[in-house]
Amino acid sequence: MLAQFYTAIIESILTSSTTVWYAGATARDRLRLQRVVRAAEKVIGCRLPSIQDLYISRTRRCAGRITADPSHPGHGLFSPLPSGRRLRSIRTKTSRYTNSFFPSAIRLLNTK
Repeated sequence: MLAQFYTAIIESILTSSTTVWYAGATARDRLRLQRVVRAAEKVIGCRLPSIQDLYISRTRRCAGRITADPSHPGHGLFSPLPSGRRLRSIRTKTSRYTNSFFPSAIRLLNTK
């Protein structure tokens, strides 16, 4: 029952819009969030998925939906290379754009 409460309430708050903000978060912020998960693990008494694991699974799912929907505005950003195995990287000039959703999702999908 505690695990269900954690998943429904705490995890949903910790990971709200994680696909957008996680790649740009500092290492210090990520550790702080992970500390909350570890504290919940101690209270509940079972293993919980890390914030990074949740980010990876949700980003892959979101990127998969975008690539499957040709009417999505970001569909063109997920263009495959001629080999068809990897996606073309987006050129970025600033670290803020590099850490945004689309470039980080493409990097994540290319590292499968």
